[in-house]
Amino acid sequence: MKKLAILASGTGTNAERITQYFAEKKTAEVKLIITNKEGAGVIERAERLNVPCHVVSSKEFKEGKALQVLKEYDVDFIILAGFLLMVPDDILHNYPNRIVNIHPSLLPKYGGKGMYGLRVHEAVLASGDTESGITIHHVNEHYDQGAIILQAKCPVLPNDTPETLASRVHQLEYEHFPVAIENLL
Repeated sequence: MKKLAILASGTGTNAERITQYFAEKKTAEVKLIITNKEGAGVIERAERLNVPCHVVSSKEFKEGKALQVLKEYDVDFIILAGFLLMVPDDILHNYPNRIVNIHPSLLPKYGGKGMYGLRVHEAVLASGDTESGITIHHVNEHYDQGAIILQAKCPVLPNDTPETLASRVHQLEYEHFPVAIENLL
């Protein structure tokens, strides 16, 4: 059974969905959640799910603490689920082609540093695009530029707000992200 780690900076809805998915499948197990933010919602979710959660500050990430924690748990595969930091080189080199991310747009559109959450959906709406979606991709040394694994689309409706578009995109995340991870494993 593969040992998974999830890195998250926010509320942790995808982390929860992935943890529950693999608890049912028994092909892999979420052994660890790491967040870079004290008070992030993912911490409470991890507690409810009985998954160890470590807070590793941005500075500590750069100093190698996250890699140390990943090795302590003998992690095989890393999932970024709303994680806003650049993954440090030490982790990239220790987990080649074993780190995936999900982004709430159809990359390469609306990706890169600073493009997350409602900012992405605001940009999609401002552009007049008629579709949006998700991109699941490998992680490399550049924000949102790793090889694309899967994209799923949804329409952008004329009366959409960033919040209504985000809701549809989240549904795609919940549906596709766990399955894409399982297929990679």
